[in-house]
Amino acid sequence: MTRFLADCQARLAFDLMANTWNPVVVWALRDGPRRPADLRRTIGGIRPKVLTETVRRLERSGLVLRRARPGQVEYALTALGESMLGPIDAMGRWALAHGGQVPLDEG
Repeated sequence: MTRFLADCQARLAFDLMANTWNPVVVWALRDGPRRPADLRRTIGGIRPKVLTETVRRLERSGLVLRRARPGQVEYALTALGESMLGPIDAMGRWALAHGGQVPLDEG
């Protein structure tokens, strides 16, 4: 039996996926580098400050690379970030197939 301890590798992956915006931003970068304004348009509903915090967190985690050129910043997935696309796609497919069966937690 697999145990998910507080410091195990699986727990680290779950933490990355658990943040609402992490998988959304990674998925939005799947087709290549994007500038912040383009990312916001692609995602929709994300405030600029939240996007900045998210891409910085993903950069610290090694999933996103920030490229700065004079007057232009863009973000791209690293190889590690690209490796998350499969699990994110699987979660999305699961949500489409089964999300309606999960009662909403109205707190």
